Amino acid sequence: MLRILFIGNSFSEDATRYIEQIADGELFVRNLYIGGCSLAMHAENIRSGAVCYDYQKDASPIDRVSIQDGLTREAWDYVSIQQVSGHSGVEASYEPHINVLMDEIKRLAPQAKIVFHRTWAYDTGSAHPDFSLYKNDREYMWQCILATTKSITARYNLPIIPSGDAIAAARREPEFDLEGGVAQLTRDTFHLSLDYGRYVAGLVLYKFFTGKSPLAVDFAPENCDTGVIQKIKSVVHALDFDNLA
Repeated sequence: MLRILFIGNSFSEDATRYIEQIADGELFVRNLYIGGCSLAMHAENIRSGAVCYDYQKDASPIDRVSIQDGLTREAWDYVSIQQVSGHSGVEASYEPHINVLMDEIKRLAPQAKIVFHRTWAYDTGSAHPDFSLYKNDREYMWQCILATTKSITARYNLPIIPSGDAIAAARREPEFDLEGGVAQLTRDTFHLSLDYGRYVAGLVLYKFFTGKSPLAVDFAPENCDTGVIQKIKSVVHALDFDNLA
């Protein structure tokens, strides 16, 4: 069983909500959570050793830990890192903080492979204060995220978990059209919806870490439309994880 630690915020909380149920015993996944936590904040917490993270399973806290506690809690096979959503497309916000975080992972979990979680753009009409950094435009924000994360991951040779790519692809499907669709991918224009949005990200994690197609996954959140669930599986299955933009 692979052991995976996410160091993130509410966006990694969204992504990890269903992953253990989807994986059905194949993956052990935990998330270090502080809402709105940036790479700069992670770096400061490393320096201070603050016990300020919720250690989460399935998006629910099971302990309160420091980042050092989290990194030594298990013999992690992978550690995932990410930027806070509002700065995810601002390249200058990554340095030097990403180095501090990666150095601490290498020091305390040297066996772990570091991967990068690429998150999603805010939805059209979002009132999030950081949306203005991207002209309040969903597609422009997504292009900024793509360009920035492509540069950062190339610089540090980090594989990409493409949750944002899957959300962008799903948004092109009629089922998720903001005006006439039957389902929504966000619950507040930036966090993923508790059913379909989180399921998209969970399937991405499953495909990334197991290499298996989501088409054969049995689990789905309760009270979901079976047609929409099949569409989500198809969207994630079709993504080429080896040739990301």
